[in-house]
Amino acid sequence: MPFFPRRLVRAACVCLSLACAACTMAPAYERPAMPVPDAYGTGANMAGPDAPLPEWKMFFSDPALQKIIELALQNNRSLRSAMENVEYVRAQYQIRRADLLPTLNAQAQSSNQGLPADLSTTRARSVARQYLVGVGISNFEVDLWGRLRSLNESALETWYSAREDAASARLTLVAETASAYLQLVADRELLDITRATYRNRLGQYNLVRNKFASGVASQLEVAQAEATMREAQSLVARYATGVGQDENLLALLMGCPLPKDLPEVRRLSKAGVPADVPEGLPSSLLERRPDIRAAEHHLKAANAAIGAARANFFPAISLTGNLGTISADYSRLFEPHTGYWSFLPSVTLPVFDTGRNTAQLEMSESERRTALSDYEKTIQTAFREVADCMVQRRYIGDQMAAERALLKASQTAYNLASARYEAGVDSYLNVLDAQRSLYSAQQSYTATQLLRSVNALTLFKSLGGGWY
Repeated sequence: MPFFPRRLVRAACVCLSLACAACTMAPAYERPAMPVPDAYGTGANMAGPDAPLPEWKMFFSDPALQKIIELALQNNRSLRSAMENVEYVRAQYQIRRADLLPTLNAQAQSSNQGLPADLSTTRARSVARQYLVGVGISNFEVDLWGRLRSLNESALETWYSAREDAASARLTLVAETASAYLQLVADRELLDITRATYRNRLGQYNLVRNKFASGVASQLEVAQAEATMREAQSLVARYATGVGQDENLLALLMGCPLPKDLPEVRRLSKAGVPADVPEGLPSSLLERRPDIRAAEHHLKAANAAIGAARANFFPAISLTGNLGTISADYSRLFEPHTGYWSFLPSVTLPVFDTGRNTAQLEMSESERRTALSDYEKTIQTAFREVADCMVQRRYIGDQMAAERALLKASQTAYNLASARYEAGVDSYLNVLDAQRSLYSAQQSYTATQLLRSVNALTLFKSLGGGWY
């Protein structure tokens, strides 16, 4: 508008330029050194921090497990909550970012005031009317010291941290779902083993009863055979309960019932979890972990907040300005001579605040030190998780081989004991011992298989999604 002074335009432009070009008073951020060794175990480094991560579908080859994980990622309520938190924090960041630029408001106002005769210049009662239309900014802070930019940077890093928290929740969900599925397959396998054991012991019980009826076996042997049969019968019910509870847990993680067309895997050897892990993995792989990245973003947010606290010690400059038309007659409101403007800059300098700004700065610096400690602790915890998995992995092959040999020997011992008893060469007590040893070896072998699969799964999660 032609009535708006050019000097005012220049002043506003200069203030906005200073605000946009202002630097922050936050300390320069430097990533802390990782407080852990450079590699796990021994051997050459097999991968670097920039190596591509495998998709979880490459890690989990079982079609049934892939389907379950897909449903969990689509429907899990905890993951949805984490994603909504990202949107919430993003909105907070957008609010902070909006503070960097002035907010332009439009206003329309009508004022009517009745004056008594003794207050009127004409010494007669009168009515004063005023109509106003305009635009303006109110209390816009000129960010000379970078306070708003520091707060904006802190909000941005908080948003990044929330995104990494959501990624961590997604990775955790994948791992928990896979773990629950593996437990279900293991319990199904144990249920099948227990049912087979029950059928075998039931057959042995019937055999001993027939021998007792023929006067060949004693009543003690009948009671012993029945006791072992009932024990297996009870275990069948226990594992059947476990299978049902595993299915309920999977349904909770998936956020929906198990699909009826889902293939029913009943052996861990068919679950398809990879077992090969290279030695000498670099500890830099930890940088892939979402929780570590989230902790670093939190550290950056605390670092930026120090800049805002430092800026509180310097003068705060704010601008208020309006531009529009004003008239006592509504019909003449938009005529050229009715223009008006106002420009109200203000400066506020802290003089005595009873130590509030100093305490705010000390609190920000303390928060940064806390965030640094949390960041380093997160790295150390992650390193220990991976190191524990690698130690377990180092000996689990020997354990598997020993369990396999034990199972084979137990099966042979049971076959020989049964044959000797049926031939009348040996007592039934040896058959009972061989039965229990065989069943224990079967359970132990299945548990070790599960341990091996869970070890690979835990390493997958601990390394932020793989090691390739």
